[in-house]
Amino acid sequence: MIKSMTGFGIAEAQNDNITVEVEIKTLNSKFLDLSLKLPKVLNAKEIEVRNLITQMLIRGKASVSINISKKNKQLALPNIDQELFAAYLEKLSELEELNGRKFHDIMKMSLEAPEIIKYEDDQLTEEDQTLIIDTLKNALEKCNEFRDVEGKTVGDILEGYINTISEKLEKAKVIEPKRMVKIRTRLQNNIKELTLSVDYDQERLEQELIYYSEKLDVNEEVERLSIHLKYFLDTLKSKAESHGKKLGFISQEIGREINTLGSKANDSDLQEQVIQMKEELEKIKEQSLNVL
Repeated sequence: MIKSMTGFGIAEAQNDNITVEVEIKTLNSKFLDLSLKLPKVLNAKEIEVRNLITQMLIRGKASVSINISKKNKQLALPNIDQELFAAYLEKLSELEELNGRKFHDIMKMSLEAPEIIKYEDDQLTEEDQTLIIDTLKNALEKCNEFRDVEGKTVGDILEGYINTISEKLEKAKVIEPKRMVKIRTRLQNNIKELTLSVDYDQERLEQELIYYSEKLDVNEEVERLSIHLKYFLDTLKSKAESHGKKLGFISQEIGREINTLGSKANDSDLQEQVIQMKEELEKIKEQSLNVL
């Protein structure tokens, strides 16, 4: 079964210390294009987080946001460097005396000086870190479940397009014998006109006719196209993790055979089937871009 690159997953969890919220959105992309928003407290975990996302999403344009809220935040008090504060206060007092003027509020100025007030980083416990990673995994799993559902829909659409091409190919097979009869008749009439008016080399003419007939023969293209269509359907039903690039390569081969079929057609009825095949193939290429 195929998987779409369009996905969405959200997960939330909490313990006595923190609340974690993870939101993931994915769209199609040739590679994994990751936009990651982490709180400062998770900077040390960024590589682990990125590796987990890469492992589970594989491909796509992904936006991942992790938010952490600490409980009882109002109880956390800042640390004040009292020695440094006293030094700033003394220095500002000296400047007042030196300049013979009073500052508006040297107490406030001293408190606002660099490195005076420090807020402790909200250190995460091992339990907190485990909760965050588990919540991320949960959101990633939900995103992949979403991708599976979307993939089923895309797979059904692609199968429909392939079946339509197969139907057109069957019509082409019915047209082919009639087409060759028309071509042979046209050739015979042209040869009769030509042989009546000029001298010719009978052996050379026969060689040219054989070459011309082989050039217009489409049996090989029809056979190869049938094989490619079957391979495409088999790939859709494969249990492999990623199909998008492979389906793209098969689509190119399908297109190559359809184009050759069209260039050899030399018949309006067959050309009509080729045009309709090309229409379906363009739809396949468009949908395949969203397959993982």
